[in-house]
Amino acid sequence: MTRHTDDKVTIRFVRIEDAVAILSMQREVFYEGEFFIAVSEEFNKTMEQQLEWIQSIIDNDRDTMFVAEINGELAGMVVFVSPARKRLSHTGSITMMIQKAHRNKGIGKALLQELLAWAEQHPLIEKVSLGVFSNNLRAIALYKSLGFVEEGRKVKEFKLAENEYADDILMYKFV
Repeated sequence: MTRHTDDKVTIRFVRIEDAVAILSMQREVFYEGEFFIAVSEEFNKTMEQQLEWIQSIIDNDRDTMFVAEINGELAGMVVFVSPARKRLSHTGSITMMIQKAHRNKGIGKALLQELLAWAEQHPLIEKVSLGVFSNNLRAIALYKSLGFVEEGRKVKEFKLAENEYADDILMYKFV
């Protein structure tokens, strides 16, 4: 599945050969230190682990990953992972990452639209969930614009600095 959102942006399923570019993007985004649970010094994934992770997503029919490319270069990704437990197999959660240089260009929206279209066509997936930092207002607005609603909140879940916290807002959408 490939979708061209304009002349330059392509949204497509991940391929194993994307591993190097994805790992590089993850390191770059984690280095920023904003809006992710892990901080840069905690992210130490090896290339072998990255290859195994991407292959496991490709091999599992309830998981998926889409990447966004601009002129052939990786700009972002969205990952959907469904739990292995039978009573949770109708659900899954997403994680999204956009390179700083490519934010505010509609890439996140295009990735989420592609993922939601995939989930709507999937015979088992009924609910897409996510968690978002309460201070990530752009992401929250994006999720709401696509029909996600807040279902709960973990208060002061993330400690950003001394006496500075963010809630973990839990959101979902039925597909």
